[in-house]
Amino acid sequence: MASRWRAIGKVCGFSIVAAFLHNAAASEFRFDRDILGFRNSTVFEYHAGIAYLRKTARDGGKAKPYTRRCFVMTRTVLQFHKFARFDPQATPLDDRALAARVRMVTRRHPWSEALPDNERIVFPGYSSLREMSEARGAVLQENIGLGWPSYARLGNMRMFFLRGEKYQEKTHANLNATLDRGDFFIGYLSSYPWFTINHAVLVYARKPARSSNGIEHYLAYDPNHPDAPRELKWSPSLRIFNYQKDEEFVGGYTRVYQVYSKWLQ
Repeated sequence: MASRWRAIGKVCGFSIVAAFLHNAAASEFRFDRDILGFRNSTVFEYHAGIAYLRKTARDGGKAKPYTRRCFVMTRTVLQFHKFARFDPQATPLDDRALAARVRMVTRRHPWSEALPDNERIVFPGYSSLREMSEARGAVLQENIGLGWPSYARLGNMRMFFLRGEKYQEKTHANLNATLDRGDFFIGYLSSYPWFTINHAVLVYARKPARSSNGIEHYLAYDPNHPDAPRELKWSPSLRIFNYQKDEEFVGGYTRVYQVYSKWLQ
């Protein structure tokens, strides 16, 4: 009888360790490896916080062939992290077969549980999403999804009626809880009724140290910036988020809404 309980204990112990290792693996995100290597562009140019329609090659500006995909690209990074794996020793697929496998990944619900390794969709010939997307960017761009449906998402409607600090406090708590359990937090950034930012980023880590004034710092994958992580901040005294300044955002205040963590969000 005692030996039976020892055997059960060993099985339970192994299960606990296995579950822990699975959760730890789910949070092993590397910016240099796990993002898309190509860049999204906005349809607007921002000058002093004011949005202007971006010029095209036809009217004297530089053409931007891949735009309005920030939601699509953050979702894709999440889906590949959950449902795909890479086999660099195998022969790469041709464009048609690769496109089919990309769609197999991106048609899965992003809020679904991550697949175990033996059930993941395999991408031969590359060691990471970044490497594959840099080498075969056109195939991925054509198969990860269209940009215009992002404007019609039901979850976007929250910006019209959930705009107070209390909701942002709730979002901040949910952000920390999401990261603590090893998941990603995709945030929709909006300053409506102003249009200084209308964007989606994937928050993947919290910096361990806070500023002297209690401000918390988070690292984010921004589809507009595949070169380096961007920074999102939370101010507990003001109960607001701030996002890093760049050529497409004046910087500062933004509201944050979580997306892709459940159906219709």
